[in-house]
Amino acid sequence: MNSDEYANLEHVEAGHWYYVGKRELARRWLHRARPPRPEDTLLDCGAGTGRFAQEMQADCRVLVLDDHEESLRILRTRFRSEQIFNLAGDRVPLPDGALEYVTALDVLEHVPDDAAVVRGFHRLLKPGGIALVTVPAGMALWSDWDVVLHHHRRYDRAQLRALFPAAEWELVYVNYTNVVVYPAVWVLRRVLPLFSKARSEDRLMPRWINWLLRRLFVGMAFWRTPFPCGVSLLLVARRR
Repeated sequence: MNSDEYANLEHVEAGHWYYVGKRELARRWLHRARPPRPEDTLLDCGAGTGRFAQEMQADCRVLVLDDHEESLRILRTRFRSEQIFNLAGDRVPLPDGALEYVTALDVLEHVPDDAAVVRGFHRLLKPGGIALVTVPAGMALWSDWDVVLHHHRRYDRAQLRALFPAAEWELVYVNYTNVVVYPAVWVLRRVLPLFSKARSEDRLMPRWINWLLRRLFVGMAFWRTPFPCGVSLLLVARRR
């Protein structure tokens, strides 16, 4: 991301329904897939400002990884130096089978070789360990927002599943999320830019709308209904 995007993120992520909801559904899915224990270790890849990792410290040991200096500057204010990893090259400097959890919240879309990243997850996790990822969905929603955030792609369900082959992973859950707001987001991404450069992602909604959107986002992320589309995708996988 551009440096000013980290400032935007820090400003809104504490209260915006999407960021709060994404952290909540990730925590809840980790507890459902394999309840964390204090001795377990979680690596949050592309940790950004570190807010999700901070919240997970109540459940287990946490490590954070990023390769952007602006992110690392923020992480150094929130974590001890031994918890922070700066990705240099493609290999995470941890031994094989070191972790019980790997999370990557809206990260895979930023890397050219997403399959290599997932292979790295498999190397780092112990058998039975959990990988949880979220990604933006639907190339129909591609916009300047994706360009500013340096996205390489938006995913469909088949693309995301293909990164986690059955010989190596048991898929616990994979589905579209943010389903209800898809039509509104399509309009915001396709029509609104013709009239305004303002971004709704930078603004907090009125409190009751913020609450409602968060509850819909989180609640529907646990439905078993295979949704046909959504703004995001969530995948939870167990390493074989």
